[in-house]
Amino acid sequence: MARRTGPTNPVLRKLINLLEKQSRENNAPVWAAIAEKLRYPRRRRIEVNLGKINKLYKEDKLIVVPGKVLGDGKLDKPVKVAAFKFSTSASKRIEEAGGKAMRIEEAMRLDPKGSNVIIVA
Repeated sequence: MARRTGPTNPVLRKLINLLEKQSRENNAPVWAAIAEKLRYPRRRRIEVNLGKINKLYKEDKLIVVPGKVLGDGKLDKPVKVAAFKFSTSASKRIEEAGGKAMRIEEAMRLDPKGSNVIIVA
């Protein structure tokens, strides 16, 4: 039986540790939930299209994708999206719509308690 090792990407491991630390220090379970989703094996890693983000957008909320954002779909709202990775077309379309594409680390600095975070998976 194969032993589960978790992600081998050092950048991803560092991010997971940082998310768990932030969750403990600020009593914010949302960051621990994101860390858990980032631990998925590569074949199960989350990918979300802009069309889904557009449907789930709420005013003054930060959307966090614990995986990769892809550029398929229509985006007509200025959304703030944080993710581990962005496709080139996704980040370009987010900026064109007046939104902001950022890394998850930056989202943790903006909202340490995670009170305005929506996880899209």
